[in-house]
Amino acid sequence: MSYFLSKRSYGNLEKVDKRLFDVVETAIQLTTVDFGVIQGLRTIEEQEALVAKGASKTMKSKHLKGLAVDLMAYIGSRGSWELSLYDDIANAMKAAAGYHEVTIRWGGAWHIPDIRKWNGTMEDAMNSYIDECRATERRPFIDGPHFELDG
Repeated sequence: MSYFLSKRSYGNLEKVDKRLFDVVETAIQLTTVDFGVIQGLRTIEEQEALVAKGASKTMKSKHLKGLAVDLMAYIGSRGSWELSLYDDIANAMKAAAGYHEVTIRWGGAWHIPDIRKWNGTMEDAMNSYIDECRATERRPFIDGPHFELDG
């Protein structure tokens, strides 16, 4: 099945870096899971509120520079936070990043600075991140909807 971005998604991509815009636009054509863009550029006030409630860990978010997006998986017309859906979206983002030759980091596998270079599925990448965190007695911070540029 072929998916497309909505007007709302394009609006949320409006002030995002062109490289990331292109990757998202290609990924929607490659994905096996429908998704939309729920956030691109953020204001400092929006970021402060997210940090205050624990939804973000930093005030140095790449969202503040238009270098990150958060995507929402859809099952029919219903948004879903089911993590396995984000593995599939990440696979499409990986392929699209490869097509456009853009370095992308995924919030489901923070230890991989460029998902294009991961040899395997994004599910495997996330499991590797979790294992690495556990081995160093850190709690993993899984942010499946989040994708960012390296810049």
